[in-house]
Amino acid sequence: MELHEYARYDAIGLRNLIRAGEVTAEEVETVAREALAVANAEVNGLALPLFTAALDHAETGPFAGVPFLIKDHGPVAQGIPFSIGSRALQGAVARHDSDLMARFRAAGLATLGLTTVPEMAISFSTESVRYGPTRNPWDPERGVGGSSGGAAALVAAGAVPVAHGSDGAGSIRIPAACGGLVGLKPSRGRVPCGPDMGEPMLGMAYEFALTRTVRDAAHLLDAVQGPGVGDKYTAPPPRGRYADDLGTEPGPLRVAVTTTAWSGARVDPQVAAATVRVGRTLEEMGHTVTEAGPALDWTDVMECATATAVAIASPLLMSPRRPDPAKLEAVSRRLLGVARDYSALDLMAAFGAQNRVTRSVGAFFTEYDLFITPTLGRLPAPHGTLRYDDPDHTLTSWLQSIFDYGPFTMVFNISGQPAMSLPLGQSDDALPIGVQIIAPYGREDLLFQIAGRLEQAMPWRHRTPPFAIGRR
Repeated sequence: MELHEYARYDAIGLRNLIRAGEVTAEEVETVAREALAVANAEVNGLALPLFTAALDHAETGPFAGVPFLIKDHGPVAQGIPFSIGSRALQGAVARHDSDLMARFRAAGLATLGLTTVPEMAISFSTESVRYGPTRNPWDPERGVGGSSGGAAALVAAGAVPVAHGSDGAGSIRIPAACGGLVGLKPSRGRVPCGPDMGEPMLGMAYEFALTRTVRDAAHLLDAVQGPGVGDKYTAPPPRGRYADDLGTEPGPLRVAVTTTAWSGARVDPQVAAATVRVGRTLEEMGHTVTEAGPALDWTDVMECATATAVAIASPLLMSPRRPDPAKLEAVSRRLLGVARDYSALDLMAAFGAQNRVTRSVGAFFTEYDLFITPTLGRLPAPHGTLRYDDPDHTLTSWLQSIFDYGPFTMVFNISGQPAMSLPLGQSDDALPIGVQIIAPYGREDLLFQIAGRLEQAMPWRHRTPPFAIGRR
């Protein structure tokens, strides 16, 4: 198998080749390693050298032999080091697999490496001091979002068809938008979060993956969905296989569309126009489309965002070996200070804010079946636009700066509905534009039904970035 052949296939395509005996899993891994080396030299998406051997995985399973990467956002896979993008975390190694990692292995995914993140994984750009900027294959002078930035860069470049991501405020969907990819944040409780955490970031963080096709996302969710033993949250059982939903007609839906940010942040006209076009396409399919959105108080969203940031910092403050502040970036130092002073009453106030947001969004979905927004408010930002190591930032000013860039995603981390970014637009200078689709709680099936239809009506597979494995 040659590089250009390998890069043509999504994960299910590679799996089918392996099952048919047209190529062996070993041959696929060999070419994937070559692709990763070539791509990483361009995009800087790997946090460590590639693993000497793929991590142990099932030889059977829906993704048997498909190359895969995991994210450096904390302990994921037994024996694998992690740093969360920080110079201050040295020698930390995962003691055991997360429940989700165990399911990735059981699905047959061949994990080859670890991807870059911003420090503490609380930025919408991946440009830590430790690793330097991760570059966007659509334009190397621009970032590829965060915090799952390394994953997005390497999937977009064609080095792997699928990579692990996590999403505490938009960290799967925003890199998907920047990279021209599919990024799903599942419903709260759909994917296991244990065994070390009962509710990551107070129940507002989620894990899944970035893919190039909707079908890969559907098949992967089929493989990993369902609560772990002792999980605090449990999403309603699926109505069937998500992969089967791709060819299913949902019937006429009540669709709401907005391009107005609750924060008042400016939205780029090209981004707004792409979102409106999706609404028109759905209207042409026979759905009723209305301009509307849930009523929200942005101060509640900011209060929840502060609490999730404190939740990120708390393990570092409770660790027997605290990080050296001199090795932390400026906003991380600010965050640790805020976390030390954060009180139980502050936490209870944040839970109250979360309840208000969740109730408002839940009520909105009693009137609408689907909600369409931009994913990002702007086009992918040039490197240095977001300044995590700027000592002038307070935690509040930092959060406001990232939400000025991406104001549409955090709400659904708070409220728990499934949300997916699809690469349904393109700017005048050929940069990808993501459009976010949100469904009622537990209705990933509806997301896949609509995403499958939009993938056919507004296809993106013919678009490839200037740097892509298949083009060189």
